[in-house]
Amino acid sequence: MALKLKRAPRILTVKSAVYLSPNFIRVTFAGPELEGFPQGQEGANCKLVLPRDGESREAFEAYHAPDGPSEKVHPVRTYTVRAYRADTLELDIDFVAHGDEGPATRWAQGAKEGSFLGFFGPSQPKLTEFYADWYLIAADLSAMPVAEATLEKFPADAQGFAVFEVPLEADIRPVSVPAGITVTWLVQDDVYRPSTAQLDTIKALPWRDGVVQTCIAGESSVIRALRDYLHNQRQVPKKDTYISGYWKIGLIEDEHQIAKREEAA
Repeated sequence: MALKLKRAPRILTVKSAVYLSPNFIRVTFAGPELEGFPQGQEGANCKLVLPRDGESREAFEAYHAPDGPSEKVHPVRTYTVRAYRADTLELDIDFVAHGDEGPATRWAQGAKEGSFLGFFGPSQPKLTEFYADWYLIAADLSAMPVAEATLEKFPADAQGFAVFEVPLEADIRPVSVPAGITVTWLVQDDVYRPSTAQLDTIKALPWRDGVVQTCIAGESSVIRALRDYLHNQRQVPKKDTYISGYWKIGLIEDEHQIAKREEAA
């Protein structure tokens, strides 16, 4: 039987890396490797394959060639497609800058023109239909890309609330929202301490009649509490809610994904 060749990632090249705020970096990739990238996938997940410290592009590409080594040595992390511009072949991905503990953060903080990584995806966006009477968005910095991408797709007459939690007042920045969306910013300076700020704020909002759709993501303990409030106390149908834990205090992504699977079992 013939050997099945492994799937190779797109190798993307950095055009620029800019701090949008003290804890938030936008990396823009550009180049012919983005030819044929699907349009309209803003807010969708993707997988980033990160080069090892000091690794050359040639070594990275050779490793990920279909006939390269089969063992996995490069960290893979889940991120969100923030924007794609087909006319200029540019792709934006936003990163949280929170020290150098994680490989993705280290890579983003050191990214400059010519830096590279591998890319798989994208998947499908989280919300593809907008049919609600009103909307509820909530996110910490890790989920700002999916929240912002979703808000930008909202109908112009959308009504509702957006709640954003950030580490510093300096991380508060302009975001594009329909006029009918009320935005609340919360500052939680210690992101590694469990916070009830989003839950408390959402509980205090005036609950409107009609169908509500949600796009909510962030730290797992916050998400667990919000999920309980929405599904069990407010009886919001699950089909109308996107609500997902993107990370968990004290766990790296691989450990968090295992924990999510165990909780869902």
